Amino acid sequence: MTADLRDSTAQAPRRGLPWWLTGASEMARRNIRQILRSPQLVMFGLIQPVMFILLFSVVFGGAVEVPGGDYTQYLLPGIFVQMVLFGSVAGTTMGVAMDMQDGIMDRFRSMPISRSSVLVGRTLSEILRTVVSLFVMVVVGMIIGFRFLGGFLPAVGGVALLLFFGLALSWLGALIGVSASGPQSAQQVGLIWMFPFSFLSSAFVPTASMPDWLRVYADHTPMTTSVDALRGLFTGTPAGDDVLLTLAWSVGIIVVSAPLAVRKYGSRSR
Repeated sequence: MTADLRDSTAQAPRRGLPWWLTGASEMARRNIRQILRSPQLVMFGLIQPVMFILLFSVVFGGAVEVPGGDYTQYLLPGIFVQMVLFGSVAGTTMGVAMDMQDGIMDRFRSMPISRSSVLVGRTLSEILRTVVSLFVMVVVGMIIGFRFLGGFLPAVGGVALLLFFGLALSWLGALIGVSASGPQSAQQVGLIWMFPFSFLSSAFVPTASMPDWLRVYADHTPMTTSVDALRGLFTGTPAGDDVLLTLAWSVGIIVVSAPLAVRKYGSRSR
Protein backbone atom coordinates (compact mmCIF):
# COMPACT_ATOMS: atom_id res chain seq x y z
CA MET A 1 0.00 0.00 0.00
CA THR A 2 1.38 3.36 -0.98
CA ALA A 3 1.88 6.20 1.49
CA ASP A 4 -0.30 8.62 -0.46
CA LEU A 5 -3.24 6.20 -0.30
CA ARG A 6 -2.84 5.85 3.48
CA ASP A 7 -2.60 9.61 3.96
CA SER A 8 -5.56 10.49 1.75
CA THR A 9 -7.88 7.89 3.24
CA ALA A 10 -6.82 8.74 6.78
CA GLN A 11 -7.62 12.42 6.21
CA ALA A 12 -10.97 11.75 4.51
CA PRO A 13 -14.18 12.24 6.46
CA ARG A 14 -15.19 8.92 7.97
CA ARG A 15 -18.88 9.16 7.16
CA GLY A 16 -21.16 10.31 4.40
CA LEU A 17 -20.86 10.58 0.66
CA PRO A 18 -17.55 12.56 0.57
CA TRP A 19 -15.86 9.82 2.61
CA TRP A 20 -17.21 7.11 0.29
CA LEU A 21 -16.24 9.01 -2.88
CA THR A 22 -12.73 9.62 -1.56
CA GLY A 23 -12.22 5.92 -0.95
CA ALA A 24 -13.61 4.92 -4.34
CA SER A 25 -11.50 7.48 -6.22
CA GLU A 26 -8.35 6.42 -4.37
CA MET A 27 -9.02 2.77 -5.18
CA ALA A 28 -9.60 3.64 -8.84
CA ARG A 29 -6.34 5.60 -9.03
CA ARG A 30 -4.45 2.80 -7.34
CA ASN A 31 -5.80 0.26 -9.87
CA ILE A 32 -5.07 2.54 -12.82
CA ARG A 33 -1.46 2.85 -11.65
CA GLN A 34 -1.29 -0.94 -11.51
CA ILE A 35 -2.57 -1.20 -15.07
CA LEU A 36 -0.03 1.35 -16.32
CA ARG A 37 2.77 -0.57 -14.60
CA SER A 38 1.87 -3.73 -16.55
CA PRO A 39 2.30 -2.72 -20.20
CA GLN A 40 2.32 -6.35 -21.30
CA LEU A 41 -1.24 -6.77 -20.04
CA VAL A 42 -2.30 -3.55 -21.74
CA MET A 43 -0.75 -4.66 -25.03
CA PHE A 44 -2.42 -8.08 -24.82
CA GLY A 45 -5.76 -6.40 -24.21
CA LEU A 46 -5.21 -4.30 -27.33
CA ILE A 47 -3.73 -6.97 -29.61
CA GLN A 48 -6.35 -9.66 -29.01
CA PRO A 49 -9.41 -7.70 -30.25
CA VAL A 50 -7.43 -6.27 -33.17
CA MET A 51 -6.48 -9.82 -34.18
CA PHE A 52 -10.14 -10.83 -34.01
CA ILE A 53 -11.09 -7.89 -36.22
CA LEU A 54 -8.50 -8.68 -38.88
CA LEU A 55 -8.95 -12.46 -38.82
CA PHE A 56 -12.72 -12.46 -38.97
CA SER A 57 -13.02 -9.67 -41.52
CA VAL A 58 -10.43 -11.21 -43.84
CA VAL A 59 -11.17 -14.92 -43.36
CA PHE A 60 -14.95 -14.86 -43.05
CA GLY A 61 -15.78 -11.52 -44.62
CA GLY A 62 -16.41 -12.95 -48.08
CA ALA A 63 -18.17 -16.12 -46.93
CA VAL A 64 -20.76 -14.98 -44.39
CA GLU A 65 -24.01 -13.48 -45.66
CA VAL A 66 -25.25 -10.72 -43.37
CA PRO A 67 -28.03 -8.13 -43.56
CA GLY A 68 -26.79 -5.22 -45.65
CA GLY A 69 -24.04 -7.31 -47.23
CA ASP A 70 -21.14 -5.54 -45.47
CA TYR A 71 -19.54 -7.94 -43.02
CA THR A 72 -17.19 -5.31 -41.59
CA GLN A 73 -20.13 -3.14 -40.52
CA TYR A 74 -21.82 -6.22 -39.11
CA LEU A 75 -18.72 -7.55 -37.33
CA LEU A 76 -17.33 -4.54 -35.46
CA PRO A 77 -20.18 -4.05 -32.96
CA GLY A 78 -19.84 -7.74 -32.04
CA ILE A 79 -16.09 -7.38 -31.55
CA PHE A 80 -16.63 -4.28 -29.40
CA VAL A 81 -18.95 -6.18 -27.06
CA GLN A 82 -16.65 -9.21 -26.97
CA MET A 83 -13.73 -6.96 -26.04
CA VAL A 84 -15.76 -5.49 -23.18
CA LEU A 85 -16.79 -8.96 -22.05
CA PHE A 86 -13.27 -10.36 -21.95
CA GLY A 87 -11.64 -7.19 -20.65
CA SER A 88 -14.16 -6.34 -17.94
CA VAL A 89 -14.76 -9.83 -16.59
CA ALA A 90 -11.25 -11.26 -16.93
CA GLY A 91 -9.47 -8.07 -15.86
CA THR A 92 -11.61 -7.52 -12.77
CA THR A 93 -11.70 -11.21 -11.83
CA MET A 94 -7.94 -11.63 -11.92
CA GLY A 95 -7.22 -8.27 -10.29
CA VAL A 96 -9.53 -8.95 -7.34
CA ALA A 97 -8.36 -12.56 -6.96
CA MET A 98 -4.69 -11.54 -6.91
CA ASP A 99 -5.35 -8.81 -4.34
CA MET A 100 -7.18 -11.35 -2.20
CA GLN A 101 -4.29 -13.81 -2.40
CA ASP A 102 -1.63 -11.16 -1.68
CA GLY A 103 -3.48 -9.89 1.39
CA ILE A 104 -4.09 -6.44 -0.11
CA MET A 105 -7.82 -6.78 0.52
CA ASP A 106 -7.14 -7.51 4.20
CA ARG A 107 -5.21 -4.24 4.39
CA PHE A 108 -8.11 -2.40 2.81
CA ARG A 109 -10.50 -3.90 5.37
CA SER A 110 -8.36 -2.53 8.18
CA MET A 111 -8.37 1.00 6.76
CA PRO A 112 -11.02 3.71 7.30
CA ILE A 113 -12.63 3.24 3.89
CA SER A 114 -15.94 1.75 2.85
CA ARG A 115 -15.81 -1.86 1.76
CA SER A 116 -18.00 -1.13 -1.22
CA SER A 117 -15.68 1.68 -2.38
CA VAL A 118 -12.84 -0.84 -2.75
CA LEU A 119 -14.77 -2.81 -5.37
CA VAL A 120 -16.31 0.31 -6.91
CA GLY A 121 -12.81 1.66 -7.51
CA ARG A 122 -11.81 -1.63 -9.14
CA THR A 123 -14.79 -1.67 -11.51
CA LEU A 124 -14.45 2.01 -12.42
CA SER A 125 -10.76 1.61 -13.25
CA GLU A 126 -11.66 -1.03 -15.83
CA ILE A 127 -13.57 1.63 -17.78
CA LEU A 128 -10.26 3.34 -18.61
CA ARG A 129 -8.88 0.12 -20.05
CA THR A 130 -12.08 -0.29 -22.06
CA VAL A 131 -11.90 3.26 -23.44
CA VAL A 132 -8.29 2.81 -24.59
CA SER A 133 -9.04 -0.58 -26.19
CA LEU A 134 -12.16 0.77 -27.87
CA PHE A 135 -10.28 3.73 -29.34
CA VAL A 136 -7.65 1.44 -30.87
CA MET A 137 -10.31 -0.90 -32.25
CA VAL A 138 -12.29 1.94 -33.81
CA VAL A 139 -9.15 3.22 -35.55
CA VAL A 140 -8.37 -0.25 -36.91
CA GLY A 141 -11.99 -0.75 -37.90
CA MET A 142 -12.14 2.52 -39.81
CA ILE A 143 -8.94 1.58 -41.65
CA ILE A 144 -10.62 -1.58 -42.97
CA GLY A 145 -13.88 0.21 -43.81
CA PHE A 146 -16.05 0.50 -40.71
CA ARG A 147 -18.09 3.72 -40.41
CA PHE A 148 -20.54 5.20 -37.91
CA LEU A 149 -23.45 5.44 -40.33
CA GLY A 150 -26.07 6.36 -37.74
CA GLY A 151 -24.67 9.81 -36.99
CA PHE A 152 -22.77 11.43 -34.15
CA LEU A 153 -25.32 11.31 -31.32
CA PRO A 154 -26.28 7.63 -31.85
CA ALA A 155 -22.56 6.79 -31.95
CA VAL A 156 -21.97 8.57 -28.62
CA GLY A 157 -25.02 6.84 -27.18
CA GLY A 158 -23.73 3.48 -28.37
CA VAL A 159 -20.34 4.05 -26.75
CA ALA A 160 -22.01 5.08 -23.47
CA LEU A 161 -24.21 1.99 -23.60
CA LEU A 162 -21.16 -0.19 -24.23
CA LEU A 163 -19.28 1.30 -21.26
CA PHE A 164 -22.27 0.83 -18.98
CA PHE A 165 -22.57 -2.80 -20.07
CA GLY A 166 -18.85 -3.18 -19.38
CA LEU A 167 -19.31 -1.70 -15.89
CA ALA A 168 -22.01 -4.26 -15.19
CA LEU A 169 -19.77 -7.09 -16.37
CA SER A 170 -16.98 -5.77 -14.14
CA TRP A 171 -19.23 -6.29 -11.12
CA LEU A 172 -19.82 -9.86 -12.26
CA GLY A 173 -16.04 -10.24 -12.51
CA ALA A 174 -15.62 -8.78 -9.01
CA LEU A 175 -18.09 -11.33 -7.64
CA ILE A 176 -16.18 -14.18 -9.29
CA GLY A 177 -12.87 -12.78 -8.04
CA VAL A 178 -13.87 -12.52 -4.37
CA SER A 179 -15.56 -15.94 -4.50
CA ALA A 180 -12.64 -17.84 -6.05
CA SER A 181 -10.09 -19.65 -3.90
CA GLY A 182 -7.17 -18.11 -5.79
CA PRO A 183 -6.04 -16.58 -9.11
CA GLN A 184 -5.83 -19.98 -10.83
CA SER A 185 -9.38 -20.98 -10.02
CA ALA A 186 -10.56 -17.44 -10.75
CA GLN A 187 -9.01 -17.65 -14.20
CA GLN A 188 -10.69 -20.96 -14.91
CA VAL A 189 -14.10 -19.95 -13.61
CA GLY A 190 -13.88 -16.48 -15.13
CA LEU A 191 -12.83 -17.55 -18.62
CA ILE A 192 -14.33 -20.98 -19.28
CA TRP A 193 -17.84 -19.68 -19.99
CA MET A 194 -16.95 -16.55 -21.96
CA PHE A 195 -16.06 -18.18 -25.28
CA PRO A 196 -19.38 -20.04 -25.72
CA PHE A 197 -21.22 -17.02 -24.29
CA SER A 198 -19.71 -14.69 -26.90
CA PHE A 199 -19.92 -17.02 -29.89
CA LEU A 200 -23.46 -18.29 -29.24
CA SER A 201 -24.89 -14.92 -30.18
CA SER A 202 -25.34 -12.59 -33.12
CA ALA A 203 -21.82 -11.18 -32.70
CA PHE A 204 -20.25 -13.00 -35.66
CA VAL A 205 -23.10 -14.58 -37.65
CA PRO A 206 -26.86 -13.98 -37.84
CA THR A 207 -28.73 -16.18 -35.40
CA ALA A 208 -31.04 -17.22 -38.26
CA SER A 209 -28.27 -19.52 -39.46
CA MET A 210 -28.34 -21.49 -36.18
CA PRO A 211 -30.51 -24.54 -35.40
CA ASP A 212 -33.90 -23.59 -34.01
CA TRP A 213 -33.19 -24.93 -30.50
CA LEU A 214 -29.94 -22.95 -30.31
CA ARG A 215 -31.43 -19.84 -31.84
CA VAL A 216 -33.96 -19.59 -29.00
CA TYR A 217 -31.06 -19.19 -26.59
CA ALA A 218 -28.90 -17.00 -28.84
CA ASP A 219 -31.69 -14.51 -29.54
CA HIS A 220 -32.26 -13.78 -25.86
CA THR A 221 -28.78 -13.53 -24.35
CA PRO A 222 -27.43 -10.17 -23.12
CA MET A 223 -24.58 -10.64 -25.61
CA THR A 224 -27.01 -10.64 -28.54
CA THR A 225 -29.14 -7.77 -27.28
CA SER A 226 -26.09 -5.57 -26.65
CA VAL A 227 -24.55 -6.39 -30.03
CA ASP A 228 -27.82 -5.73 -31.86
CA ALA A 229 -28.28 -2.46 -29.95
CA LEU A 230 -24.83 -1.23 -30.97
CA ARG A 231 -25.36 -2.44 -34.50
CA GLY A 232 -28.50 -0.34 -34.77
CA LEU A 233 -26.95 2.75 -33.19
CA PHE A 234 -23.69 2.57 -35.13
CA THR A 235 -25.05 1.62 -38.56
CA GLY A 236 -28.34 3.53 -38.53
CA THR A 237 -30.58 0.45 -38.67
CA PRO A 238 -33.58 -0.01 -36.36
CA ALA A 239 -32.49 -1.17 -32.90
CA GLY A 240 -35.98 -2.10 -31.73
CA ASP A 241 -36.08 -2.84 -28.02
CA ASP A 242 -32.43 -3.91 -27.87
CA VAL A 243 -31.20 -0.67 -26.28
CA LEU A 244 -33.73 -0.92 -23.45
CA LEU A 245 -33.04 -4.64 -23.05
CA THR A 246 -29.30 -4.00 -22.81
CA LEU A 247 -29.90 -1.34 -20.16
CA ALA A 248 -32.18 -3.75 -18.30
CA TRP A 249 -29.58 -6.54 -18.45
CA SER A 250 -26.87 -4.14 -17.23
CA VAL A 251 -28.93 -2.86 -14.32
CA GLY A 252 -29.96 -6.40 -13.42
CA ILE A 253 -26.37 -7.66 -13.39
CA ILE A 254 -25.27 -4.75 -11.18
CA VAL A 255 -28.23 -5.12 -8.79
CA VAL A 256 -27.48 -8.82 -8.31
CA SER A 257 -23.67 -8.89 -8.51
CA ALA A 258 -22.68 -5.72 -6.64
CA PRO A 259 -24.33 -6.48 -3.27
CA LEU A 260 -23.19 -10.11 -3.41
CA ALA A 261 -19.61 -9.09 -4.23
CA VAL A 262 -19.46 -6.50 -1.43
CA ARG A 263 -20.96 -8.96 1.05
CA LYS A 264 -18.58 -11.72 0.02
CA TYR A 265 -15.60 -9.36 0.24
CA GLY A 266 -16.60 -8.25 3.72
CA SER A 267 -17.01 -11.80 4.98
CA ARG A 268 -13.82 -13.30 3.58
CA SER A 269 -10.67 -13.53 5.63
CA ARG A 270 -7.22 -14.31 4.37
